[in-house]
Amino acid sequence: MTRLAALALLLLAGPALAQDRPSLTPERDVAVTYRIEADAPAGVPPSMTVSWQAATATMRTDMPGGMGWMVADTRNGRAFLVMEQMRTIMDIPAAQAMAARIASAEARFRREGTATIAGLRCTIWSIQDRDGQGRSCITEDGVVLRAEGAHQGRRGGMEATQVTFGAQDPARFQRPQGYQTMRMPQGMPPGLIPGLGGGQPTR
Repeated sequence: MTRLAALALLLLAGPALAQDRPSLTPERDVAVTYRIEADAPAGVPPSMTVSWQAATATMRTDMPGGMGWMVADTRNGRAFLVMEQMRTIMDIPAAQAMAARIASAEARFRREGTATIAGLRCTIWSIQDRDGQGRSCITEDGVVLRAEGAHQGRRGGMEATQVTFGAQDPARFQRPQGYQTMRMPQGMPPGLIPGLGGGQPTR
């Protein structure tokens, strides 16, 4: 997985499990374009788009510069990464997919105020967890508009520049046909998924 895809999971894909804890899953279909603050290859625009299909709790991340896209099934803890130029798919096991959640069930959230981002009002939350900390601004209906922080030694940030509500095409969240499937290398620690081309083709 590229660093940008990992950042999307890190900052967006976690459920609400405790009182006075924000919802991190949008209640309706939405597509959000983010300006990102993370390492990216030279010449790649510092933005990406995340689309959410509420009925299936599925998130699609379109990475900048045509690098590819990723779909995460947040309900079942599965994900796959599509590398368009190579016409390959890399499956991400549940352990790796869920390791990148924004916070564990034990995380502590604290309200810090409100802000307006991309024309929408959001609540600023400070997050303290066993292996990371950060701050996010989230709407009442679960759309993350801004997020920044550190998790397992990785730092990053992103802020919404455009938010479009409306039905998402289910086909965009499905595995493409005719692509080669690649395996993740053995022994990769949770959350550290190899870069493009790092997998091994299946037979």
